[in-house]
Amino acid sequence: MDRRKELKELYKNLKPDMGIFIVKSNINDKCYIEGTQDLKSTINSTKFKLNLGNHPNKELQQHWKEYGESSFIIEVLEELKYDKDESKVDYSEELNILKMIWDEKLSKNGLKFYK
Repeated sequence: MDRRKELKELYKNLKPDMGIFIVKSNINDKCYIEGTQDLKSTINSTKFKLNLGNHPNKELQQHWKEYGESSFIIEVLEELKYDKDESKVDYSEELNILKMIWDEKLSKNGLKFYK
């Protein structure tokens, strides 16, 4: 019973990976990037919405439907580390700054963004 309690406590204290991910078309060098406090869940949610035909970015959704999932790459661009300060729970400002940095980097490399 103690082991079970210990495992439950460990699970409660797990922190999801956060950062920036990209959905990039292999057809037209267009991309969509997003910052999130839970990379794994948000990537799964994005893929689910795209496959369902319900993604909020209509241009990306149209190309996904037209070219298919195999024409896209979804990958993590950068992970954001947690602060040593355990009381901090909102990293949205840091994620927005990181997203702006990646927007600039990708633009310089000639990539266009889904609007």
